[in-house]
Amino acid sequence: MTDETRFGDMTLSGFLQAMSSSDPTPGGGAAAAIAGATGAALIAMVGRLTLGKPGFEDLAERMHALVARADDARVELLALGDRDGAAFEEVMTAFRMPKGTDVETASRTQAIQLGLEHAASVPLEIARSAVDLMELAEDATALGNPNAASDGMTAAGLLVAAVIGARANVEINASSLKDEARRRALLDEVADIRERAGELLEQCRTAFGLRLTA
Repeated sequence: MTDETRFGDMTLSGFLQAMSSSDPTPGGGAAAAIAGATGAALIAMVGRLTLGKPGFEDLAERMHALVARADDARVELLALGDRDGAAFEEVMTAFRMPKGTDVETASRTQAIQLGLEHAASVPLEIARSAVDLMELAEDATALGNPNAASDGMTAAGLLVAAVIGARANVEINASSLKDEARRRALLDEVADIRERAGELLEQCRTAFGLRLTA
């Protein structure tokens, strides 16, 4: 992917038009990354809406750290969306390799397996980043400016969506890996991340409910 077509440099309309086309990329992995990046942006917004507000002076250091982490994660997730598309192209390139001889077939099989592992590893990184951000979403919802509590809750929902989408992309690529140990490691980790995301979502819901009754 060239600098001119990085998802972070596209207009929202352009990105959605590209996703709705018959091209396989951007696809689900990129959508998961964008959902995560949007969640990160909302977390940063809540932090900035809290900083400098009367009554929140004791949270300044915590909110500064929250904003910095969320900003960094937003950039990281956008880059992971680009990498997800590149990983898919790697797999497709491997499938187009010649297989007329035993040597060519072996080389092609090896390239496909390497490509599939890469295509599973990138969305796993998306899931890891998204679930880490959910802890910040809880902080934003529970501690940030109460007028922006709904934005913190929305961030949590987007981050869960990112985890769910990323998991699906891990699973579809890892399922074709011949290395049983590697396949199991990928699937187990992303399943654990999904479970953790569900727990954190419930914590965010609880925090949001308390802001409503405060």
